[in-house]
Amino acid sequence: MITSQNCSICAASESLRDKAQNLSKILGLPFDVESQTSMQLMVTDDHIELRVADLGSPIWIDFTEGKNAHRRKFGGGRGQALAKAVSLKHGKTPSIIDCTAGYGRDAFVLATLGCKITLIERNPIIATLLQDALERAKSNPETAEITERMRLHNTDAKDYLQALDSQQKPDVIYIDPMYPSRAKSALVKKEMQLLHQIIGPDTDNDSLLTIALDVALKRVVVKRPKTAQPLTKQKPSSFIESKNTRYDIYF
Repeated sequence: MITSQNCSICAASESLRDKAQNLSKILGLPFDVESQTSMQLMVTDDHIELRVADLGSPIWIDFTEGKNAHRRKFGGGRGQALAKAVSLKHGKTPSIIDCTAGYGRDAFVLATLGCKITLIERNPIIATLLQDALERAKSNPETAEITERMRLHNTDAKDYLQALDSQQKPDVIYIDPMYPSRAKSALVKKEMQLLHQIIGPDTDNDSLLTIALDVALKRVVVKRPKTAQPLTKQKPSSFIESKNTRYDIYF
């Protein structure tokens, strides 16, 4: 978890100083004029980005271009494994809570396919990058309608689920736990290295799944590496596989 000891808020120019200082107050992280910490959340004219000394180029989230745009246009629509796993078929469009939003990629795909989806991200730094990306996407005509179906909450998923009343429960709860770190870090993409560095391993998956099973109206979907064991000792009711991924389904 990023703390005030190793992360600060910075402004790319003097004109952005007020915005950066306001963000530092919201997050409770120091405003650093000289960018001397190992991690900086940098406010630029185009976006908010995270700079980490040993990862090279900065990282930000963009729903309008790059990988997210390519997947929106060429991802396979409702025929892709993710869509099948949440039961996006026969004209049905379930309501979804994504308990582990991360960079929001799967949530964006599901919103593209018509789902109303609530994103839960408990890490405030990642949630800040997500919120910034959503705000920028809402001003783009190609993604504005999609992001209107996405709502972000910076909170713990277990607390959020347990606070829902019967009218707020979703059809589907989606969980994408942090994959275990690989022995060879070179095999892990820079973005995932950053998530591991900021968030660390998920240690409460069992309790999250238990709560999710009690809250979801229709199913819980857990994303796993294709060769990994199920999240808990409880055997899934079914599963759907893609090239490198398996979606365990609990009815």
